[in-house]
Amino acid sequence: MKSYRKELFFNTETRRAYINITGELNKCLNESGIKEGLLLCNAMHITASVFINDDESGLHHDFEKWLEHLAPEKPHNQYRHNGYEDNADAHMKRQIMGRDVTVAITEAKLDLGPWEQIFYGEYDGKRKKRVLVKIIGE
Repeated sequence: MKSYRKELFFNTETRRAYINITGELNKCLNESGIKEGLLLCNAMHITASVFINDDESGLHHDFEKWLEHLAPEKPHNQYRHNGYEDNADAHMKRQIMGRDVTVAITEAKLDLGPWEQIFYGEYDGKRKKRVLVKIIGE
């Protein structure tokens, strides 16, 4: 069995962002040489996520509205965590959107559904963060 590991780095200009990383993960898969196996991709920060969904701008807007409704950023004093930082909402948004994805690899391709894309979700940006890519298989 082969194993491949790579870190991807992100530093968004905005506090919140959604970045399609499917292309980067396909590059990783090609670099790995693995044809059958599993790809794990996870955010290495507790205010960011990795998730699978459709790459449609209206949907991204809907995510933003929905998450802000569930865990509003302001007022900052509504959260106990914000005595130390001002990002309690980002921790909660990450909890909702998830930490990682696992995707099957079949015939050297990510085995995704017809509209599925893989995204990095940022909820407390403007600083460097990393995502782990781990691929195992043959």
